[in-house]
Amino acid sequence: MNLIDYKEVNINRKELAVLKDVNFRLKEGEFVYLLGGVGSGKSSLLKTIYAEVGIESAKEAIVLDYDLMRLRRRQVPYLRRKVGVVFQDFQLLTDRSVFENLRFVLRATGWKSRGEIESRINEVLKAVDMDGKEYKMPHELSGGEQQRIVIARALLNKPSIILADEPTGNLDPDAGRQIVQLLNSIVEKGTASVVMATHNVGLVEEFPHPIYRIENKQLVEVK
Repeated sequence: MNLIDYKEVNINRKELAVLKDVNFRLKEGEFVYLLGGVGSGKSSLLKTIYAEVGIESAKEAIVLDYDLMRLRRRQVPYLRRKVGVVFQDFQLLTDRSVFENLRFVLRATGWKSRGEIESRINEVLKAVDMDGKEYKMPHELSGGEQQRIVIARALLNKPSIILADEPTGNLDPDAGRQIVQLLNSIVEKGTASVVMATHNVGLVEEFPHPIYRIENKQLVEVK
């Protein structure tokens, strides 16, 4: 089953072409890499998947049965609940504990039961090996630990897809390796499929998966 199906997709930012004629698929149970340098369009492509950036034109642009070319504004929150996003710069609320960061997301997406909220937070923290850290503040955690919390946050609403945008970019090599191992385990357990944007060729070689490379505004599948 295809979770993402892009055919001849064109992406512009401020009327300038970012990517042209993109053909991209993500299947259920798959982990794929997006390789490309800074400014190549990796982030813009990922942002189209959760409707943060619009698509200029396309033969087809389907994400989880949503047609992005016909997506209505009221449908966007429902799409985003099925797509978890892991950012390079964490984007945690620095004045709130780990627990409060995660509770904020659940309440914002419609969870109301205190017991269900606490149970789900405990589940995702255990999934990323951060149980027992729920009352820590972000500044009390290492970069690798903060990124684990970001992954836990991405898992809260049981998404079908995790988009990881340079998730190791602010981490030392060992912490980065552990984050990629964690993303691998998420796929292996059948929790979600993963698209990881990176320019770290070493990690790609260490944890091999299908690769799409961005070159000259084109997305090329590496055979």
